[in-house]
Amino acid sequence: MRRLLALALAASLSSCAIAAPPATGPAADVELRGDWVQGAVIFGKAEPGSTASFNGKPLRVSPEGLFLIGLDRDEGPRGLVVVARPGVATFRREFEVAKREYDIQRLEGLPEKMVTPPPEALARIERDVKQARAARGRDTPRVDFAGTFMWPIVGRISGVFGSQRILNGTPKQPHYGVDVAVPVGTKVRAPAAGVVSLAEPDMYYTGGTLMIDHGHGLTSTLMHLDKLLVKVGEEVQQGQVVAESGKTGRATGPHLDWRVSWFDARVDAQRLAGPMPEPSESAPKTGKP
Repeated sequence: MRRLLALALAASLSSCAIAAPPATGPAADVELRGDWVQGAVIFGKAEPGSTASFNGKPLRVSPEGLFLIGLDRDEGPRGLVVVARPGVATFRREFEVAKREYDIQRLEGLPEKMVTPPPEALARIERDVKQARAARGRDTPRVDFAGTFMWPIVGRISGVFGSQRILNGTPKQPHYGVDVAVPVGTKVRAPAAGVVSLAEPDMYYTGGTLMIDHGHGLTSTLMHLDKLLVKVGEEVQQGQVVAESGKTGRATGPHLDWRVSWFDARVDAQRLAGPMPEPSESAPKTGKP
């Protein structure tokens, strides 16, 4: 009787169990290039036909299997990458994102006009913000991001990514770009190929502003320009002269502010371009003059 009861119990448990899915092949073949640190860009490659996501957000994957991930200035401590392909076991891996220390400056006793914009400028600022956000939100199939990035201009680095000022006790927006001090009229080149997604000669904070879409949500923004040489919708090649530097907008001196974003995530342009080249190395051998 006991043996019969044991057999009956085993049969009951077996009928309630959920069978594990059968093995369908090796794990998805995935390459990830880049450092898992705040402000970095991770370049991915999977088998054609794969799908991918980052922290639950679907990623665009090119027909060749290319995709990318931008780690924000304040990215959280964990990043989960999931890549799947029909008939292949899913690639699923969590990465630790290293936290960076940023330069924080506190300034007190400033005139209020230097801390808060005048009321009459608020509508203009709001319009500028909407335009820039729309350009950063593009998710086009271009894969210009897959190549290398070059410095759009060569000079003294006067401001770095992630720094922030606290004015009269009020935290201001962090600096999301890298500043390069150069004279007004210096040639500014496209850091990578792409299509112009915004070209505004006079925005309140950033003055002459140019945005280049490199594909899959990665965008370069060039600010405080004196002259724009391309227009919205125009395709540009890496190294092509697209503008002249200036000190327009709320600039305190002549310089170029170069920023890179992945949708709303702000990433470090300096990490993409690498060390600043010597002046003789700045002009590429190819591209439009």
